Amino acid sequence: MHLHNPLTDLPAANSLPTPVPAEAPGTPAQRAFREAVAQVEGLRQRLRELKAEQAEARRRYWQQVGPAAATVVQAREALFAPLEEALLLGYFSRLEEQQITVLIVGNARALQDRFGEDAAAILRKYAPRRRVDDDDEPAPATANAPEPARPGNGHDDRPAHEQAAEAARTRRKTKQQKADEAAAQEVRNQEQALLSNTKTLYRQLARAHHPDLVQDAPGQQQRTQLMQRITEAYETNDLYTLLQLLAETAPPSATDDTLLSRYTQALTQQQIELKQQLNELKYGENGFSGSTGKKREQEIRQFKRHLKAEAEYLAHIFRLVQEPEGLREMLRELATEGHETV
Repeated sequence: MHLHNPLTDLPAANSLPTPVPAEAPGTPAQRAFREAVAQVEGLRQRLRELKAEQAEARRRYWQQVGPAAATVVQAREALFAPLEEALLLGYFSRLEEQQITVLIVGNARALQDRFGEDAAAILRKYAPRRRVDDDDEPAPATANAPEPARPGNGHDDRPAHEQAAEAARTRRKTKQQKADEAAAQEVRNQEQALLSNTKTLYRQLARAHHPDLVQDAPGQQQRTQLMQRITEAYETNDLYTLLQLLAETAPPSATDDTLLSRYTQALTQQQIELKQQLNELKYGENGFSGSTGKKREQEIRQFKRHLKAEAEYLAHIFRLVQEPEGLREMLRELATEGHETV
């Protein structure tokens, strides 16, 4: 059975015109400019919101796990004094002293890498100098820089194939450095070209909105406030704010389309940079994203249990290392289990 809509059965209903969206005023360049300003502002607002969201999430997270983490940090920091004292006793063999040194370095790295604590002084004191291996890239000053001398005898006494391999890595990295420097210089050139527009844009806005151009007091006050924003943006080289003010206040015929196209290009570049910042904030090392809700709560509870167990284990280690025999026993246990540090 087919049901009829009584409204569509009326002849007039079928003859009603379909409204066409009104086209935005201005030339294509003006419309593209205003759209670019709106897109940049949307990205800037999203970036502000994401920073606020992550700051709040980070605050809540550390409010929950912070006390447990602080306990572990204190327990690890407490290990340094007895371990350093043990190296001065002359009681341990050279191999055992090496184990203790590795234990100190591992403890310092755990504090630094896992909890963000400053352990640079301990690492400078005890961390061995790392040799350049296949996973490390040297950082030469220039492509033709001489190979660094090896410590000890004042010259490079490595096998020839190792020297050749390091020289090849040096050349590869130098080429990459040159490419990176060229790309960075191109970005700087583009930024400089865009910033050169700041003065032109400032003069255009100042001519259009100077307070002396109106006679009434309310108009002068309004323009004075606007000029303060314009001047502040100009003095800080804030091209975006000047462009935003131009989009908000300039009449459609006030700006040449060619200049507007250049401004639109600048805004497009800024969109790319803002999107990169958003991605870095979401997924980068300094971001704070991931699970939420019940899953996050389960992760937090599990992490707190791990921290509590770690603190208890470190307290046990601290009691052992108070006496030389206890420390020796712990070193043997670590070696038996294939561990270098706790």
